[in-house]
Amino acid sequence: MARDWQPEFEQLIDEHQSMVFSLALRMTGDRGLAEEIAQDVFLELDKHLGRMESPLHCCFWLRRVTVNRAADALRRRRVRGVDLWVELNENHGAPEQEGNSPLAARLERLMATLPGPQRAALILRYQEDLTPEEIAQTLDAPLATVKSNLQRGLKLLRAKAENHLKEFMRGT
Repeated sequence: MARDWQPEFEQLIDEHQSMVFSLALRMTGDRGLAEEIAQDVFLELDKHLGRMESPLHCCFWLRRVTVNRAADALRRRRVRGVDLWVELNENHGAPEQEGNSPLAARLERLMATLPGPQRAALILRYQEDLTPEEIAQTLDAPLATVKSNLQRGLKLLRAKAENHLKEFMRGT
C-alpha cells in the first residue's frame, strides 16, 4: 500500500505536544509525570513513525498511547502502595498552580477521583471534543463500554460535585 503522507517527526511534535501533555496531565494530575509520559509517547512515536498512514491516524495513535501510558503510570503507583491523589495534594497542592480558578481546581480534583476508564472517557469527550465513536476507536474499546463510562463518569462526577462543591458556593 503506497502512502503519500510522509510525516516529519519534529513537525508532529510541534503539532501534538500540547495535546499529549495535556491529556497526560489531566489523567495523572502530576506535571512531572505528565512530562515523562509525553516524552515516552514521542519516543514510541519515533519508533512507529513509518506505520503512520495519515495525520488523523497519527493523532488517534497519540491519544491512545498517551491515555494508556497514563493509566499504566497510575496503576504502577497504586501497586507500590502510593495514593497518588493524597500525595499530589500534600506535596504539590491542587492544579490551582496551573492558574486555574478555585472552582476549576476543585473540579480537577474531583475528576482525579474517578476510576481510570471513566476519567479517560470524560477527558477525551470534553477536553479533546471526541465523539463516543472516536473515543471507542482511540481506546480500542467497545462503543457500549465508552458510552457506559461516559454516563457513569458524569453521574459519579455530579454526585461528587454536589457533595464537595456546596462549600465552594457558600464562599469557603
